[in-house]
Amino acid sequence: MTLWPKSVRSHVKTGHDREIVAAYPFRSAAPTSLWASLIDGASQTLTFAGYTNYFLWQQHPRLGARLAAKAKHGTRVRFLVGDPESEVTTKREEVEGVPLTVSTRIRITLDALAKMGRHEGVEARFSDQHIALSVFMFDDQMLVTPHIASLLGDESPMFHIRRLEDDGLYDRFASHVTALWEDGRPVEA
Repeated sequence: MTLWPKSVRSHVKTGHDREIVAAYPFRSAAPTSLWASLIDGASQTLTFAGYTNYFLWQQHPRLGARLAAKAKHGTRVRFLVGDPESEVTTKREEVEGVPLTVSTRIRITLDALAKMGRHEGVEARFSDQHIALSVFMFDDQMLVTPHIASLLGDESPMFHIRRLEDDGLYDRFASHVTALWEDGRPVEA
């Protein structure tokens, strides 16, 4: 007796891919409302491990105030950004060849974080090891963007992942971010 006929298995996720909630051909194809609901819905941990995180400040009004309020109520807020002075950043600027440089976009994030002031629960570190992979964590959900060659981040695909099992996709990407965070250098405010 077959419990799950082939026709059902082909339409219902039963393996590791069931942690994938949605896939977008471009990061910019994900609705801003998705980002807003994940940011506003997180209560334990928010981690923004994008190389510049620049777009967040552009797309989400009063993001600094929203994150500061979350931190005040016990949410851990972390930013992992590239070092604007590093060789990795300089090489990426050459690849992209756009007027709004990678180092400028990083500095916009650093400026926004500085304007937030020192809030307990808000941390930032430098790392150059995530230039090709951005991971944004919101409690038990995340958005992951593997960057494609010379394309900008918003032109690369993105996956919405929800944690459902031990050592699944969510846990694997979360371990990656944890390792980068531990190796990162604190950003001095």
